[in-house]
Amino acid sequence: MTGDVAEWLERRYHVLEIFWEQHAEDAIAPALENSLQGALESVLMGAPLTLDPYGTATSAIEDRFRAFIDLKEMDALGYPGVPTKASLIGVRARFKKRRDPGRPSFQSSGLYEASMRAWVEP
Repeated sequence: MTGDVAEWLERRYHVLEIFWEQHAEDAIAPALENSLQGALESVLMGAPLTLDPYGTATSAIEDRFRAFIDLKEMDALGYPGVPTKASLIGVRARFKKRRDPGRPSFQSSGLYEASMRAWVEP
């Protein structure tokens, strides 16, 4: 179900695409470079070849995506429909009656950003 919501959000708002555009050079590429460098150094020092060379990078990218949402970076970019109406009126999935009008878009329950997983395909 979370995957379905993520696909819908991507089709409608292009959240991951915009995250990539905004942070490919300043966060994603350096994370990949550092991860590969660290993995190579580990292998040269005797670590097993089964080591995931992208593990550190994927974790850093996931953390940066969460910050992208938490810091309302996408809200500030002016893309159509963002900030979302739900975030402006403060809808939170956990609190049906309480409102939080300052909440970031795409953070109604926290499940979307918590479920984000980065991976590298060869």
